Amino acid sequence: MVFQGSSVAISHTGKVRSNNQDSGYAGSNLFVVADGMGGHAGGDVASSLAIERLRDLDDSFTSTSAAESALRDAIAETAQHLIDTVGVKPELAGMGTTVSALLMVDDYAVIAHIGDSRIYLYRNGALTQITTDHTFVQRLVDSGRITPEEARYHPRRSVLMRVLGDMDPDPEVDTFIMPTQPGDRWLLCSDGLSGVVDDAHTAKALGLGLAPGRTADSLLKQALDGGAPDNVTIVLVDVGGQHPVFFGTPTIVGSASNPIGVEVPAARPGRSSWLHPNRGAANEPTHFEPDAEFLEELIEEDRRRARRRRIAWFAGLILVIAALATTLILAYQWTQTRYFVGADDDTVVIYRGVQQDIGPLPLSTPYEDTGIDLSDLPPFTRTTVERTISADSLDEARTIADRLRIAAEANS
Repeated sequence: MVFQGSSVAISHTGKVRSNNQDSGYAGSNLFVVADGMGGHAGGDVASSLAIERLRDLDDSFTSTSAAESALRDAIAETAQHLIDTVGVKPELAGMGTTVSALLMVDDYAVIAHIGDSRIYLYRNGALTQITTDHTFVQRLVDSGRITPEEARYHPRRSVLMRVLGDMDPDPEVDTFIMPTQPGDRWLLCSDGLSGVVDDAHTAKALGLGLAPGRTADSLLKQALDGGAPDNVTIVLVDVGGQHPVFFGTPTIVGSASNPIGVEVPAARPGRSSWLHPNRGAANEPTHFEPDAEFLEELIEEDRRRARRRRIAWFAGLILVIAALATTLILAYQWTQTRYFVGADDDTVVIYRGVQQDIGPLPLSTPYEDTGIDLSDLPPFTRTTVERTISADSLDEARTIADRLRIAAEANS
């Protein structure tokens, strides 16, 4: 059964990269994003070879299990092809690619994924990330050591733990099957989009209900406005919906759209290695982890960073407390330069401080008892004293007390 819906694929070099190592494919039933890495030519070749092999699966399958098996086999064959290619072109050693593929079978989406490109599902107004990034920071998130928000800005956010490369002939690929329904919007993208445009803005763009082409253009514009430090590739798939049903020639974008990329061009020597390929995802070069020692090194580095954060947080807290204490002391000292006249039981008293209190902490103390009996004051004057009379200085407070004494004597 041919997929019923509409789709689009677009790819852009971004504002920093000089060439596009991403590849994207939107066909009749198959949709793929591959983010290549490994130097000037290596990334181009790796993502192109992935698309070249996977596009053979753009057909109707009799079952989801058959489609899932075909995806696994095709990705494994691509890994072997990358190994064979490096054997012919050793200057391409270290190249690799992510693969995020979606194969529609009846009312199901068959998904295969390796790396840090992503597949999202937008359904009923909610955006859900379907794939899990195979990155070092995602392991930290999964273990509860950092939050997803901290992961977005972690200095090691681009360290890949799994990738389709020229070192492993049997890559570990995530595959699973999900039901899909009319109105679903599937978004496949390289981290050139997800590393710049957050989920909230992505969901907003998808929720406008525009045609796939206009929606993809909107997402690309947001990535470019955000600096686009990496290549940006977007494949958007609508299931059913009001927009025209997709038929015709598949759309291939990025390096795979250039036949030279598939023909394995000569690469510039000395530009890449397995541990340090030239790939910029989410502003940082990507590294790969070929052994346990490298992972332990990264974990220890993260521990040191966490300790530094705790020390910096504690030092900042101490500074804030010190600044607050200094402010309170200065404020209290200022209150002790003020005076007012009030009542204490049955006499008129001059107080030092201000009339207000801070909770249980009084900001005034009796300074001088004038000896004037409240009962000798006229009723209105007595009420005024009980409400307190402010004075700018001790001399002014004593002047007020003298006037009250005269009023008391006149009232007696």
